[in-house]
Amino acid sequence: MSAPGNAGRVWQASRQRFASKVVGPHFERICRAWALNHADPDRLGGLPGNVGQGVINDAAGRSSHEVDVVITGLGDGRTPLLAIGEAKWNEVMGVRHLERLRHIRELLQGHGKYDVSSTRLACFSGAGFTDELHDLAAEDDQILLVSPENLFS
Repeated sequence: MSAPGNAGRVWQASRQRFASKVVGPHFERICRAWALNHADPDRLGGLPGNVGQGVINDAAGRSSHEVDVVITGLGDGRTPLLAIGEAKWNEVMGVRHLERLRHIRELLQGHGKYDVSSTRLACFSGAGFTDELHDLAAEDDQILLVSPENLFS
């Protein structure tokens, strides 16, 4: 048991683990709920049929990639993949996050299960976005930047 007065040190030792194991997954769930229930379908590129999370295997890279937000639409034939996204509560997102999503979209295209011809790339961040990512998103409507202001307005 901790001695009185150690709460600050205990919190310092636990804060990062709390953020990654509790706050991060909760933020991801909020992002998925927003995408399904509150996001403007025009912004997503269509009406969501299902929103979840997933893992995509990268055989060439001998790895797998977790995807925090997967938004599929409604359609005949191959299911349209409206958007894939990464959610980071306590991290400023930048171009490397976007490049990761682009790579995942390419992997999904190779699998052929989804129609990825119009798939948006969504960055959800509680800490903000780099200027470079803001600039890219301003030029490309396939890039979605979603902040807490978007999620809770």
